[in-house]
Amino acid sequence: MTVHGPSLPNHMKGIIMKNSVLLIALVTALGLTACEKRTVVNTTPAVVTVPGPAGPQGATGSKGVTGSQGYTGNTGDTGKTGGDTIVVVPPPAAEK
Repeated sequence: MTVHGPSLPNHMKGIIMKNSVLLIALVTALGLTACEKRTVVNTTPAVVTVPGPAGPQGATGSKGVTGSQGYTGNTGDTGKTGGDTIVVVPPPAAEK
């Protein structure tokens, strides 16, 4: 005599089988996602150079060559003395 578990109606057997396959697929997907290794990119910071204090002043250099004198222009005519020019000076403004 064979002993079987509680028997289910025929319409319930298909539902249990569909749900168990779905549950196994879901657990497998979650298991594979949990084991996924993420890629980590490590970037090194940029090197910033900071100038230090100024050093001692160097020796004075040699004197350069003196340039030549430029051309002199025409001196022009000498002005006339005296003439018929009149200069008008206005009176000071009245104070208010």
